[in-house]
This record gives sequence, structure tokens and C-alpha cells, in this order.
Amino acid sequence: MIKVGICGIAGRMGQRISHLTLEAEELDLGGGVEFPGHPVIGKDIGEVIGIPPKGISVVDTVEAMTDNVDVITAFTAPPDPTVVAAEIAGRAGVPMVIGTTGLSPDQVETMTHALKNVACVFAPNFSVGVTILVQLVEEAARILGGDYDAEIVEAHHRFKTDAPSGTAYALAEAAARGLNRNLQEVGVYGRYGDTGERTREEIGVHAIRAGDIVGEHTIMFGGIGETIELVHRAQSRDTFASGVIRAIPFAAGATPGMYDMRDVLGLK
Repeated sequence: MIKVGICGIAGRMGQRISHLTLEAEELDLGGGVEFPGHPVIGKDIGEVIGIPPKGISVVDTVEAMTDNVDVITAFTAPPDPTVVAAEIAGRAGVPMVIGTTGLSPDQVETMTHALKNVACVFAPNFSVGVTILVQLVEEAARILGGDYDAEIVEAHHRFKTDAPSGTAYALAEAAARGLNRNLQEVGVYGRYGDTGERTREEIGVHAIRAGDIVGEHTIMFGGIGETIELVHRAQSRDTFASGVIRAIPFAAGATPGMYDMRDVLGLK
């Protein structure tokens, strides 16, 4: 039985991962963490996620649960707690599954270095459908080439704090790879005012924040006389949480290194 520790256990994703962990035959909850001062600290995990008592209290430090878990998941906002959790997990030798977005390049580097001796599945989106979509976007961009303009529009709930989404950025990177371009040089994030004519090289990325939208991503390839769109819509957070449940056993059994959902699904 793989014992799972969950960072941000009182959050929306933390609670869904908790419930699906308990439903999985090979997984069980081993611990839960929230930030210091959170009202659930000290409460039984069962009470926090709405099930009978588990006999495990929510703690306010990752160190307090590393001895009792085999894998730690982290989907936190802001991203700083994930970096701290990675440093602690790395020292303790505990693998991780990380879906936190909004990490800066320096934070990703710090996290990667901290986890160099353990396995970590790190992805901006754990949806199986999105994982396939990223591959389709790269292939479509390669086939269509520079005659088609690539634009990405993403929509999420009003509570999301980073933009564009990590998934939108991953899709933009996929399009750039297919077009043999450097996204750092050609990425355009939103447009306003007199921007001039669109260049042939740029890849546009645009963010919408409204209501309780779980997650929508549209990739448009616009040519002269036709438009091709690839769309993914998530109706439930279980779309993401189910992917996490698949990633946990993978991380528990993998050799040290950084992986993504393509590794979990055997697509590499």
C-alpha cells in the first residue's frame, strides 16, 4: 500500500486527490499539510475532507509527515510552498507528484535540484486528454508550418492567480517545437492598443478568468481560407485528479529523475 501525503489538503484539488486516493486499491492517505495558521491544522484528515476519522491530524510542516508517507503531492498557490516541500521531500528521500503552476524559472531550477535524488512527476496538467492534446498540437504545427498562425486561448475560474495557465504555456511550447521556433522570442501574451500587423512568427497566448470555469484550452491554427481548432474542456477537477492517481504509483516505483505525464502514460 502506497501512503500518500497531500500538500494543501483543504484546497479544491487536495480534497479531490484525497478522495480518489482512498478509492484506489493500492493507495491510502498517510498525511496532510496546510499552511501555518490554517483553521484545519490539528483536525483529523477525515473531518477536513468529509469522511469518518482517519486518526491522522493535519500538520503545518511537511517534515511532520515525511516519515509516514511514500509519495507527496503538491498543488499549491502561491507556488512558494511547493518549492519548500520539494526541498524537504528531497532531503527525506520521498518522491513527489507536482502540479503547481506559476513557478518561475529560478523556482523550477531550485525544485529540480532539490529532488535530484528522488523521482518526481512534474506537469502543468495531469489530464490524460491534455497530455494527448500537447502531442497533437506539436504534430499539427509541424505539418501545417508557417502558413498557419498559431493562437492559444485559455479560460479558468476567477480564483486562479497565474496567467497564462501552465497548460497554455505547455501548448505554446508544443506549437513552437513543431514550428522550430523559440517561444521566448516569439511568444505574445495578450494584445492591447495599436499593436501593428501580426507577425508571421509570433505565437499568441490569451487568458480568460471568469466564474467557476474548471479549465478550457483552444488552439487555433489560422490559415488563408480555413481555420483549424483543437479544443479541450474539463468539466470536473476529477479530470486532473485522476491523472494524479495514475502518477503516484509511477513516482513511487521510478528511478530518480524528473518525469511528466507522457512518461506516466508510456508515450515517450
